[in-house]
Order: sequence, then structure tokens, then C-alpha cells
Amino acid sequence: MSAITISPTGLVAGIGVLLGVVLMWRSGKRKARAAADAARSGVRAVSLAGRVLVLAGLITGTQWVVVTYATENTTLLAVVLGLPALFTAHTLVRALTIVADGSRGGKR
Repeated sequence: MSAITISPTGLVAGIGVLLGVVLMWRSGKRKARAAADAARSGVRAVSLAGRVLVLAGLITGTQWVVVTYATENTTLLAVVLGLPALFTAHTLVRALTIVADGSRGGKR
């Protein structure tokens, strides 16, 4: 049985080629993950916008029906117009309020 002999230059070249292949594979993997994340975030934004528009249409339609046909009942008018306003105000205040607890880092 004969021993395999590799020159030092061949060994360094082989390790370099192997390292290059690994780096290219990791780079491709990162780019694919970034492209998938970008595609998902675009779909999420469109999906969220669609849900917001549908819910806004339902709320507006309900308010229109009550305002048009039940103008004598002021309690019903107050509930139908005030309840969505309360939810909207709560959501906007939470989204626009910056909470600072003095700590640094990713904890919430």
C-alpha cells in the first residue's frame, strides 16, 4: 500500500478552495434568506393594509346605518360613534408613546 503524498503548496491550495466554497455557500444562503424576508415583509404589509381597510369599511358601514336610521336614540349614537373612537385612540397612543425605562438592550 502506498502512502498519499501532498505537497505543502497543494495542501494550502486545497484548503483555500474548500474555504472559498464554504464562504460562497454561506453568502448564497444569507442572500436567499434576505430575499425571503423581504418578500414576506411586503406580503405582510399588503395583508395588514387589506385587513385594516375591511375593518374600517365595516365600522363605517355600521356607523352610517345607525346614524341614518336611528337618529332619535342618542345612546346608540354615542356608543356606535364613541366605541371605535376609543379603540382607535388607544391604539394610536400605544403606537406613538415612547416608553423609556432607563435600561439598554433588547428587553421589553
